[in-house]
Amino acid sequence: MLCRRLLTCCIGLLFVGYCFTAVGQDAATLHSTLRSNAKGVTYPLFNGKNLQGWKALKCEATVEDGKLVITGGDGLLRSESRYRNFVLDLDYKPRKEAMYDSGIYFRCEEPAAGKASPSRYQVNLKQGDELNLIKYPQARSTGLVKAGDWNHVKLTVIGDRAACEINGKEAWATDGIEAEEGYLGIQVEVPAGGQFEFKNIQVTEVGYESLFNGKDLAGWQGAGEEASACWQVEDGVLLCTGKKGPWLRSKQQYSDFDLRLEYKIRAAGNSGVYVHVPENGNHHGKDAGVEIQILDDFSPKYKTLKDWQYTGSVYDFAPAKEHVGREVGEWNSLQIECSARRYRITHNGVLIVDAGVTEFPGLAERLSTGYLGLQNHSEEVWFRNIRIKPRREM
Repeated sequence: MLCRRLLTCCIGLLFVGYCFTAVGQDAATLHSTLRSNAKGVTYPLFNGKNLQGWKALKCEATVEDGKLVITGGDGLLRSESRYRNFVLDLDYKPRKEAMYDSGIYFRCEEPAAGKASPSRYQVNLKQGDELNLIKYPQARSTGLVKAGDWNHVKLTVIGDRAACEINGKEAWATDGIEAEEGYLGIQVEVPAGGQFEFKNIQVTEVGYESLFNGKDLAGWQGAGEEASACWQVEDGVLLCTGKKGPWLRSKQQYSDFDLRLEYKIRAAGNSGVYVHVPENGNHHGKDAGVEIQILDDFSPKYKTLKDWQYTGSVYDFAPAKEHVGREVGEWNSLQIECSARRYRITHNGVLIVDAGVTEFPGLAERLSTGYLGLQNHSEEVWFRNIRIKPRREM
């Protein structure tokens, strides 16, 4: 009987050892696969100056010495934009030496009514369970976190797979991620020890291509004359000087896509983004493209405009449901999603237009493929972080 028990025990140990090795090999393969596919456009998600680009839900946060600091509440600090496939890099450090708790959310929605946190997906920052993916027993590691010090996290999520690196070392990888997209977020649990500091937060949007390299006008051309007459690059930002000159046209044509950019205007400013326009830039009438408006919505100068003339509106057609522009001189985010002749416009994280030919039959006469353009409205306007991705149907 003793021999049988010893034999059974040895077989069990061999099986456990084999399973551990197999899982390790699978995780390593997942890391390698995700790294090879994690190409895209990288930009800061935190500017080190203020909380622009973030939304605080039942919590408080501030900026101290270039660091994002969680200071109070029991809720969620979430990104303004939603992300599908991405690489998130950040550094974090708890302010308490022990009994601390927080978390990093990805592909999450806002908390349900009466709840402080989203239902998924959370990479834990609780002491003793740091950087493990909650409810995924295969997504765990130990010994990689530096207690009481800054730790660097790289979280890669592509398709239904996710992988985490801690301080430059592979921690875990898993599949089974069901949600296709959502916000990035930081869990705030200050009553439970959640005072944390974060810095160097940046995101790589996988699958996107940059349309502006921050150095010159490569990929763009002046429509009918030299772009340099009124377009230039200053400190990594694309500037329309307002001087007499052409609108700026993409060298490539596009059909269905997700275009994301940031813009800044002066008081009473006016500009626009041309979509699906022909070479001559026509965005009015049959066989034309459309214009997505950019405007200082709150200027007294524009108080009597038609509803489809305000920021984010599909000019001549679909009005913006909300006016959410920031103070003049601040950067605004604008997302333009196109599928055939359907347009979804998100301004500063708020969906303000979702319109197609069903609601606006006249859009059927507009082009569904063409050039992108940036308008010269004879005044200064700034653009940065311009990127585009082929888009699935909406």
